[in-house]
Amino acid sequence: MATISIEATDGAGSFDAYLLEPPKKPAGAVVLIQEIFGINASMKETAAQIADLGFFVLAPDLFWRQERHVNLTDKSQEEWNKAFALMQGFDHEKGIADLKAALAAARLLPGANGRAGTIGYCLGGLLAFRMAIESDADINVSYYGVALDNFIGGLGRVRAPLVVHIADQDEYFPPEGRAKLVEAATGHPLVHTYVYPGADHAFARVNGIHWNARSAWIANGRTAEALVGALE
Repeated sequence: MATISIEATDGAGSFDAYLLEPPKKPAGAVVLIQEIFGINASMKETAAQIADLGFFVLAPDLFWRQERHVNLTDKSQEEWNKAFALMQGFDHEKGIADLKAALAAARLLPGANGRAGTIGYCLGGLLAFRMAIESDADINVSYYGVALDNFIGGLGRVRAPLVVHIADQDEYFPPEGRAKLVEAATGHPLVHTYVYPGADHAFARVNGIHWNARSAWIANGRTAEALVGALE
């Protein structure tokens, strides 16, 4: 494991990104997009699992413009309060720009094969969905993203596989919005939506309070298959 520095495209400075390398190279790369808790132990464990599949993993510190190296859990109200405050202060447009810079850096990592995609969770799930519309990523995977229905008008711009994992008990993504998204994606050859019965928001957060092993294993298997197909 290592940390690399990436220059922001707006001249605001540089930000760190946590880096894991795969066992064998050359290999594709995944930009792992954090939840509202920062690059914490859960994100690092997820990164390790993706690297084990045979990919570089680059997890940028997206809250760096507010506070660097945020590391929170979902285990206390104090941490939740701080995480929500960071989310509310997060500039989504600058975040997308930072992710595009991270994607470009991922393609150029020594030993990378030039193909790169994104995987995001919660806030990161929304950003991965937007990256499918607004970037040249080779694949994008969204886990329980919020407010995705606000961006379904851009699905016509998707030019690479987009995998969307949806929790059917997600309190942060109401049923009406979920239904609109699934309907809008129906028939799109590159957009694949999966709804997980009985799963709550953050069902795949490692050691999280809403961990749902069945849904997480099924979703992660679909993600692995999609990554192999797009990045190798």
